[in-house]
Amino acid sequence: MARYTGPSCKLCRREKQKLFLKGAKCLSEKCPLEKKNYAPGQHGLSRRAKFSEYGVQLREKQKVRRIYGLQEVQFHNYFETAIRQKGVTGGNLVKLLERRLDNTIFRLGFAPSRKSARQLVLHGHFTVNNRIVDIPSFSLSPGDVISVREKSKKLDAIHNSLRRTKDNVYSWLSIDKATLSGNFLNIPEREDIPLNANEQLIVELYSK
Repeated sequence: MARYTGPSCKLCRREKQKLFLKGAKCLSEKCPLEKKNYAPGQHGLSRRAKFSEYGVQLREKQKVRRIYGLQEVQFHNYFETAIRQKGVTGGNLVKLLERRLDNTIFRLGFAPSRKSARQLVLHGHFTVNNRIVDIPSFSLSPGDVISVREKSKKLDAIHNSLRRTKDNVYSWLSIDKATLSGNFLNIPEREDIPLNANEQLIVELYSK
């Protein structure tokens, strides 16, 4: 499946907020958004910044889709699944995205960004319940144990990322840095997920 390969920082500038797509760079003074807090392109500084209702909804959808690194078809499939579940559709959507293996590896601190986490998963560096899983979209269930494979435990990329990560930052996850493993304790509630987005706008967009 095709995937965006252009400059990640342009995506943050398009949404006019940090999407944390580049790991440590997003927290440093090298982040382009610190100096260019406007959309890319020759019309980026245009004063015509007002969006229609549709435009606001579209921007919110694009922002969330880019944060989790998904193509439109993938993202829409998650939305269709969220509709069929009980509860609030928007909240269901976010919880489905959080259950992805690549996202969880990022949240645990094994990778500096979701993009890096996706690459590590594709290269087979992780196991789930002692079985190798190389599918970034693999959906985790409560009680699942995510571990770094024995042959991958010396990877500098993993250790460098862990050194910048605090222990047990998220209530639905636990990590043991000594064994390079983590637990997916439970499906998080929407209010516990640190995502600066209004998912209701996405529901309204897809419901048109």
